[in-house]
Amino acid sequence: MPCAGVGARAGAGGPKQYREIAGRTVVARTLAALDRVPRIVKTLVVLAAGDREFAVAAPSFAGWVEPCGGATRAGSVAAGLAALQRRGVREHDWVLVHDAARCLVQPAAVERLIDACIDDPVGGLLAIPIGDTLKLAADGDRVARTLDRSGAWAAQTPQMFRLGLLQAALARAGGSVTDDASAIEALGHAPRLVRGEPDNLKLTWPADFALAERLLRSGS
Repeated sequence: MPCAGVGARAGAGGPKQYREIAGRTVVARTLAALDRVPRIVKTLVVLAAGDREFAVAAPSFAGWVEPCGGATRAGSVAAGLAALQRRGVREHDWVLVHDAARCLVQPAAVERLIDACIDDPVGGLLAIPIGDTLKLAADGDRVARTLDRSGAWAAQTPQMFRLGLLQAALARAGGSVTDDASAIEALGHAPRLVRGEPDNLKLTWPADFALAERLLRSGS
């Protein structure tokens, strides 16, 4: 789980994964959700070097922690994969990569992903079909054109691939890819799309935190 971001867009005055929503930090909620998936053997959290907030934000976490975060998400994931190898995880073992800021992920959705991908030759990701009309912007706030949404899905996490394949894909793709599936696609593979849930939000903007707070307090 990459957890080394600074949360610049979230307006939280610090890393978004350490912000509280409904009385609990984002990262603690995320880890608690993953902990309810029996087939996840161990969770490794990738922190920024010198991070002193994680231990306070998630005091009950009993998994692995590595202060090896990179300058980009892809860099942090690559460093995390190397850390897993040092701890004995093999190239053909399955790895799930999940964003720390997706604290509303449902354990049932993660189980659905594992079921769909466990015998897949490539792996896959949680995603949801896009129902909204898509506009491409120009000059900041003007519509350049309308995009074809047929067949379009919004990617979520976790994303599930074998360690060796993902490691090779990230090494070739570099730090510009924003999710793991993109790197796998660049190698010529077609990851499996597994339907996720609409409330598996990635908390990015201030409004996302307000929505997550409402969902949690309503019990959704």
